[in-house]
Amino acid sequence: MHNLTFGDGQFGYYETIAGGAGAGPTWHGKSGVHTHMTNTRITDPEVLEQRYPVILRRFTLREGSGGQGQFKGGDGVIREIEFLKEGIQVGILSERRAFQPYGMAGGDNGERGKNLIVMPDGRLINFGSKNSMMLTEAGTRVRILTPGGGGYG
Repeated sequence: MHNLTFGDGQFGYYETIAGGAGAGPTWHGKSGVHTHMTNTRITDPEVLEQRYPVILRRFTLREGSGGQGQFKGGDGVIREIEFLKEGIQVGILSERRAFQPYGMAGGDNGERGKNLIVMPDGRLINFGSKNSMMLTEAGTRVRILTPGGGGYG
């Protein structure tokens, strides 16, 4: 599961971000889905940008992140949000950043996830799997790369 929060004294936002589901003995994994949870849906980009001081710069499948095998694991996603003001607190709570989602019955592992802070000057900071920080510059981005599912066979 991949939980992203951000806010300041005026607003708060919380979202869960999809990943790749693992493959099984007779099926390919699904790409860009929530696994092991229900009743969540990510906010539409137009609503996100209208209500909060952000721009959704990228939201796409993370091609090739699912493990190979007779049945392929699903791909994760890439979600990148730019913050338009300073002083926003950003938090992440995510899994599968240290260990890859494992393949089964000879299938390959999926790619592990990664959470990055992209500074306005282009520097990348590894945000870790569980962290929180105050953004001190407008134009700072958070880039979440969710893991792919493991392959099977």
